[in-house]
Amino acid sequence: MTKTAFWTNPFVEAAGYFSVVVLCLIVSMVLFELVTKYKNWEQIKKGNLSVAMATGGKIFGVCNIFRYSIERHNSLPEMIAWGLYGFILLVFAYLLFEFLTPKFQVDAEIEKDNRSVGFISLTISVGLSYVIGASIS
Repeated sequence: MTKTAFWTNPFVEAAGYFSVVVLCLIVSMVLFELVTKYKNWEQIKKGNLSVAMATGGKIFGVCNIFRYSIERHNSLPEMIAWGLYGFILLVFAYLLFEFLTPKFQVDAEIEKDNRSVGFISLTISVGLSYVIGASIS
């Protein structure tokens, strides 16, 4: 097997994309941890379902955006760049959600385990990931 044939093997490509996306997911979760006022993993460990829903929505959203990016872009650097751009848009959507709810603070409500706010946060992340994904072609 030649060097080129190895790198274009579908199994090798899939493993490469998987590895890169997992790394990008870890980085994005660290960034979301910095953006939120609560500690995601500490709250999840305590059983805070609202934080778990909001975090799960972010994980799903980031993965969905990268799914679109893998599907539409031919090179690994291009896939990473568009995926990260999509992630930035998802962070912007999260901050916009906080801004557009002046009657309460989203982070404070999620930290208090307000499940309706946690569910809306999940839905926004998942829903907008489809819009973002469709637009990053």
